[in-house]
Amino acid sequence: MTRINILLCDTFPGRLPDFIPNYESLFMDLFAAIGEQVTYRIYQTWQGELPQDINTDEIYLVPGSLDSAYSDKPWIVELLKWIERAYALGARLMGVCFGHQAIARALGGTVEPYEGGFGAGIRASQVLDEQMKSYFPNDQMHLLYSHHDQVMTLPPGAVRCATSDFCRNESFRIGHQVVTFQGHPEFTVAYSRHLLLNCCDDVEQSVRVNALKSLELLEPQGPNAARFALDLLLDR
Repeated sequence: MTRINILLCDTFPGRLPDFIPNYESLFMDLFAAIGEQVTYRIYQTWQGELPQDINTDEIYLVPGSLDSAYSDKPWIVELLKWIERAYALGARLMGVCFGHQAIARALGGTVEPYEGGFGAGIRASQVLDEQMKSYFPNDQMHLLYSHHDQVMTLPPGAVRCATSDFCRNESFRIGHQVVTFQGHPEFTVAYSRHLLLNCCDDVEQSVRVNALKSLELLEPQGPNAARFALDLLLDR
């Protein structure tokens, strides 16, 4: 039985449709969809709650947030310190979107707003990592996205797993201990469509139109990313 600790960094009030009870349920549905038997513990990290004892047999997942990983809000500063300490102790870390960026920053990388605009919808990226390629047909990874910020430089020792013209560092890993994605493996097409139609008033109309089109043209591969991440972190 796999144990995943979700360090919840946002509850997204007003952004979740009626068919999603809470943000963490998206991850639970994702791992159930790939047949993984998982037990969970949820930490309200956005309120300052963090795991006190690190179990190196378990996975610690840092998910999305509306906040920026380069922010110096007290809870984010404490999260970054926790990530650095947990990594030093050998914790298995998985990051998604904000979590991808927070792990990068905590371990020595840099995160900045991206001048090229907002990333949304389904984006195709080129898989570079040889181990990762076996999980994605034609070495192409299709994930759902919703982000303004990006990891600009990777932490020392990190390997770029996937890249695209829009986002150079789509995914990275450090050995079998850390794996992160800029995209959202846990998102569904229905949820992404809801966000684009109801929660993106500050996004250019052309970006929203193209993002909505991508939902019709491409199939998201969140389960592939989840399987790769678990197999990597659990040394399968």
